[in-house]
Amino acid sequence: MIAVVAAVIASLVAVLIRWLPESASEEMDRITFVFWFATIICIGIFALVAAVIIEAVWAFRVQPDDDTDGPPIHGNTKLEIAWTVVPAILVIAIGVVSAVVLSKNANAGSDPLEVKVFAQQFAWKFEYPGKVQSEELVMPLHRSVEFEMQSADVIHSLWIPQMGQKQDVVPGITTKIVITPTRTGDFTLICTELCGLGHATMRAPVRVLEQAAFRRWLDEQRGAGAGAGAAAGGTGGGQSSGGGSAAAGDAALGKTTFASAGCGGCHTFEPAGTDAQVGPDLDNLVADAKKAGEPEARYIEQSIVDPDAVIVSGYQPGVMPTTFGKTLSPAELSGLVAFLSGKEAN
Repeated sequence: MIAVVAAVIASLVAVLIRWLPESASEEMDRITFVFWFATIICIGIFALVAAVIIEAVWAFRVQPDDDTDGPPIHGNTKLEIAWTVVPAILVIAIGVVSAVVLSKNANAGSDPLEVKVFAQQFAWKFEYPGKVQSEELVMPLHRSVEFEMQSADVIHSLWIPQMGQKQDVVPGITTKIVITPTRTGDFTLICTELCGLGHATMRAPVRVLEQAAFRRWLDEQRGAGAGAGAAAGGTGGGQSSGGGSAAAGDAALGKTTFASAGCGGCHTFEPAGTDAQVGPDLDNLVADAKKAGEPEARYIEQSIVDPDAVIVSGYQPGVMPTTFGKTLSPAELSGLVAFLSGKEAN
């Protein structure tokens, strides 16, 4: 009876509290199964152990003022074998089920959508087939998406809570993960590896669309990318080498780059609608350039590609990544300079 009561109480705690988010992927469904498989086993063990403890405390309690030694007790061989073999079987069962789920969750099937993921303090960027780039993750319903992930600086970790799968993004190697969405909607991608001062802001919007709607979105992005590329080709070719100031670039491309590179996660900049305070206020670039004794465009470019060259008062060196000079294309860098310089983004 004690075991039954303990099992009922533990079961109510397990069922009435929502421990996991509502599943939105096949992989999360399998992870949920493993969770409940292990939970049921744990409830059974808890009920048995609780019953034995309560019964032992009650049946063998010492009487008041009884200071005598307890009776000598010899071990029970059958009981010892049972409490060794049964837990071993249960642990093996959990291990086997987990291994099967891990194997299935890593299987992308015969026709996955391949998406490249680039992580950098403190932003995510996604690249689809056809060189389509986006700071928003969009996935088709009921089709496996295989992510190939790379980091430009430190270890990050990709996780969409409703979709279960979580994988570190490690500098120098390519890691992979598979997600197969099972319902449409809006979600949030979160970095779950402490990656710096702006870690809490390293998020990206996620949308799951019907497959036809996803194809339309991808076609629209390809068309928009071709237009932006043509515009950048006409305005972004004048970047000087050796740290010289960038030529007037496409501010519209710069606005997109500002978002995709995660600048708003650390900086306040009114034209972009951001108010983060990890790094200097970009609305003060004109004044900061004058203090540094450099032309505004040159100062902005230098602050992007070599952020420790001039440190604004009140801030520390070594916080902003030094890799933007490599990860941004000449057109993106030129456009970003134009956008930060206050040129109108068409």
